[in-house]
Amino acid sequence: MPYWVQVLLFILAIYIVVSVALYYLQDYLLFKPEKLPEDFQFYYDNQETMEYNMETRDGAVINAVRFLPKGESKGVILYLKGNSKSIKGWGKFAVDFTRHDFNVVMVDYRGFGKSTGRRSQKAIKRDLQEVYNKLKEQTTEDRIILYGRSLGSGFAAKLASMNNPKMLILDAPYYSLTKVTARYMPFMPLSLLMKYPLPTYKWLKYVQCPIHIIHGTDDKLIPYKSSVKLSQVNPKLTRLHTIIGGGHKNLNNFESYHKILGEIINSEPKDIDLSSTSIKVNHSAKHNKTKA
Repeated sequence: MPYWVQVLLFILAIYIVVSVALYYLQDYLLFKPEKLPEDFQFYYDNQETMEYNMETRDGAVINAVRFLPKGESKGVILYLKGNSKSIKGWGKFAVDFTRHDFNVVMVDYRGFGKSTGRRSQKAIKRDLQEVYNKLKEQTTEDRIILYGRSLGSGFAAKLASMNNPKMLILDAPYYSLTKVTARYMPFMPLSLLMKYPLPTYKWLKYVQCPIHIIHGTDDKLIPYKSSVKLSQVNPKLTRLHTIIGGGHKNLNNFESYHKILGEIINSEPKDIDLSSTSIKVNHSAKHNKTKA
């Protein structure tokens, strides 16, 4: 056998081994869960909470915590978090919404916190739809806001595409998870290997509520340009909010983020009468000279 053929077969064998390993190990690469004991008690300074457990049809238990506002509730934020830790750590962000008198419901995905069950993209989507259905039993959809942070942005977009919430807010979203991972493994057949492709751009096409995208210009994990592309998927319903200098994990440290967030969740969308604007003004028109 020629030497070059041996080298080619060796490279092909390595490529296949890496592909198989990537397929079976991607759960460990994508998810960084923090497990909590069943008797763990959630506590946050100046926050009142209620804990819930929801049993799914396949026997899993999904754990959630509701953060209560001090004033009369304006609605509920379903907050879908990122790929690490548990509600224990993410709960500190609830105050950004409860201070505006919104309830906040945070959910731990399967394998995170106190939640159990075998994790898959299909299972997580089904779990979150069941959580959303529970919220609809307690309030009307025009009082439900979906907030997806990083990994949770894809699941939030999917939920919004299947339901009719008041609005969808995406914080540091990805165009698709396949695109994000392709930056680090450009030569791998990720479209075939990814068990969690999470094509946010596909789901946004079917969202019918206002869409707000918040992204920092210095995000090194999920580039700002991914949100620029997402904002063009459903442009009539989408607004892109830019946090100058913001990274992937520190938007909450920017005053501009809190100002933008407050304006988004407290505003009521208004229709614009375009006939009264300059949108159709012909700026190149020449005046006719008046004859003497």
